[in-house]
Amino acid sequence: MKVKIRAGSFRMSLVLPLGMAPWITKWIPQAAFDNMRARTKPPYDQLVTKETCRMLIGECIGALKGHKGLEIVHVEAADGTFVSIVL
Repeated sequence: MKVKIRAGSFRMSLVLPLGMAPWITKWIPQAAFDNMRARTKPPYDQLVTKETCRMLIGECIGALKGHKGLEIVHVEAADGTFVSIVL
């Protein structure tokens, strides 16, 4: 996955392998999931867990690999700010 951000003179480009997504979710603090769970209404609040997130990402990776090159986010603001996420 390629993430590109351009805002004024600031430019950033990141390449993130899809295979690392489940591994990266292990490093998200539990407090972040607790915060998301507190803002989610029942009965869905029980699904906001690190394990569920890892399972969903793991299941989606196979489908995402079949659409390599697909641009899933493309945002251009009037001030020239640009964000693009390409698989």
